[in-house]
Amino acid sequence: MGLFWAGKCARLRAIRLAFIGASFALGAGNQAEAQSGATEVETPATWSLVWADEFDGPEIDRTKWSHTVDCWGGGNHERQCYTDRPENSFIKDGKLVIQARKERRRGYALPLEQRTHKAAREQQVTLPYSSAKLTTKGKADWRYGRISVRARLPQGQGTWPAIWMLPADEVYGPWAASGEIDIMEAVNLGEPCPTCQKGVENTILGTLHYGGAWPKNTFLSKTTPLLGNLDDFHTYTLDWDSSKMVWSIDGVPYATQTPATWHTLQSPSRPSAPFDQSFYLILNLAIGGNLPEGRNLRGVSPKNFPKTMEIDWVRVYKCERSHDTAMCGD
Repeated sequence: MGLFWAGKCARLRAIRLAFIGASFALGAGNQAEAQSGATEVETPATWSLVWADEFDGPEIDRTKWSHTVDCWGGGNHERQCYTDRPENSFIKDGKLVIQARKERRRGYALPLEQRTHKAAREQQVTLPYSSAKLTTKGKADWRYGRISVRARLPQGQGTWPAIWMLPADEVYGPWAASGEIDIMEAVNLGEPCPTCQKGVENTILGTLHYGGAWPKNTFLSKTTPLLGNLDDFHTYTLDWDSSKMVWSIDGVPYATQTPATWHTLQSPSRPSAPFDQSFYLILNLAIGGNLPEGRNLRGVSPKNFPKTMEIDWVRVYKCERSHDTAMCGD
């Protein structure tokens, strides 16, 4: 984000695991079907599943996910407190639901890693919304591979859902010297947008943050329209190796970045740095903040809460050949 199924039978789960991720070998007919968000497309046999959560248990799997509990907002002036309460994140109908609620919450003003002194631990703030942020930090992280998430996103002015990654170890220094990978961000979906399809906001962003520690950081961002129905589930995928990153939606690539387009000030002699280290995954729904509040109708609309982000599954793959040197499917 930049500083910036309960009750599914085993047979259904097995069928779903056979049709995973997003293939870059789609024909034109399959592309149209994928863009509708109505179907999953098959992942080539060159990818091997190494980690997944199908959300088929009764509760969030605490061996895979941790909750962030604070009201910090990542330095973006967001308006939510993140909690670990079941009101803000839970499993329903085989999906992870992250729910933002319009309610005043009080909590830590700083993130955990900054609450090292008593004064910082005691610093509190009250904000008008609650939500949830789940991470795999300290439980799972990956260096290269395919990270694929099937999700349905909330709509409304001020909504900011994200699927993103941060470094497991800040090898090259604090944010953003060690990098940040934003697989998917969206703000204000469904709101008026004169330049967007059907006149409503449907833009998806894929972004890299890198360079030096703040404020000597920079970023690259690519956008694409979310084709099909905004109310549908769509699959957001990052394919990542030492030579490039490729972002896709429903099997259709829309952005590619290479080491020639990124860098870290701390290690200019390592061409893939800082994206040559392990990163962990984050799923969250923010409300407000600099990015959404500066676009479309501006600010945060209090209408139609709660807002929900639903995640059908998360799947991580490794390439069966050397993922350090060649992208699967090349």
